[in-house]
Amino acid sequence: MEIIAGVGVQMVKIGDPRDEVERRLGSPVHPGRGLRAVYESDPMLVVSYGPDDLVELVEVGYSGHHGGDEVFFSGVRLTYRFMDDVVADLAALGHHATPFDIGFAFEPGFAIFSMSSLWALDLDPDAGEDDDRRIVEGVSIAPRAYFDYGPPADATDEQLEEWLPEQGVFPPEPV
Repeated sequence: MEIIAGVGVQMVKIGDPRDEVERRLGSPVHPGRGLRAVYESDPMLVVSYGPDDLVELVEVGYSGHHGGDEVFFSGVRLTYRFMDDVVADLAALGHHATPFDIGFAFEPGFAIFSMSSLWALDLDPDAGEDDDRRIVEGVSIAPRAYFDYGPPADATDEQLEEWLPEQGVFPPEPV
């Protein structure tokens, strides 16, 4: 399945109404918690809706050893591969990665992640039990702003002063 960065996938796009998604995919196999729903597809789709029942985030899981389809972007297979290899392949295409706690976000509007439910031996039979290479288990797709996890690591004090109020964080008033 090919992702459309910042937009979604062919079957589900950011801004689609829930009833339209369910006409295409059927009822969710797992309604999820709150505004998230899991749909039966290959690979599996998890869709997050806003309070207005419009799609805000599309997540696509790996198929892996189940034999289903994997997730691609610009010809690069994203899922069920070692994360460092995926990051390197995307960097070779000019896509800069911003790390976050469970993966990497990319400028065009998607992120790859690992929940650490797989281990290196799943992909590499020669890996040792202490091999800590992470495997990409899923891809999140949303507009780029969704993946802004903070100011750039090399932000100046002036840039931080601009960034904090945009996030609703205001410095304390002088005493």
